[in-house]
Amino acid sequence: IDRAVKRGSGAEAGGADYQTIMYEGYGPSGVALLIECLTDNRNRAGSEIRSLFTRGGGSLAEPGAVAWQFERKGIVMVPKSAEEDDVMTVGLDAGLEDLTDEGDTWRLTAAPTDVPGLRAALEEAGIPVESADVTMLPTAAVPLDSAEKAKAVLRLIDELDDHDDVQDVFANFDIPDDVLQAAAG
Repeated sequence: IDRAVKRGSGAEAGGADYQTIMYEGYGPSGVALLIECLTDNRNRAGSEIRSLFTRGGGSLAEPGAVAWQFERKGIVMVPKSAEEDDVMTVGLDAGLEDLTDEGDTWRLTAAPTDVPGLRAALEEAGIPVESADVTMLPTAAVPLDSAEKAKAVLRLIDELDDHDDVQDVFANFDIPDDVLQAAAG
């Protein structure tokens, strides 16, 4: 019994060996999807992700077929209460590449390696930071101009996201606010 417990907990050779795998595919309307998985069974995860794509109206692609449409970037979110000039001044000295107005927040984009320094510089200047992450940003977006297209893509992303092994889903779609409201309603 002790040996089984050790093996199951990974304390002994033969325990779970988790691997990070990136799956690439195309969803409905040609939306490119990158799916990051953490799994202990590569074959099971691959067949389940393939099945979700097929049921959702998409298809799994070969490695490299989708990844070129994304680039790894650091994103720092700052509340809009901070002045744009102050955020820009502090950010440019700490590796800021782009500043975008996101409604009630500022989205700062930087190289992934610059995120910790950018966050520290902002906090040191008294500018509150809501979040700081490294993500995959699409280089171009696929516009979804109807509620049916938007629903199909969002349904597939939800199903992928609900899978136990899936850690993150990145997509390159753009849904206008009016279409998003129609899809939700």
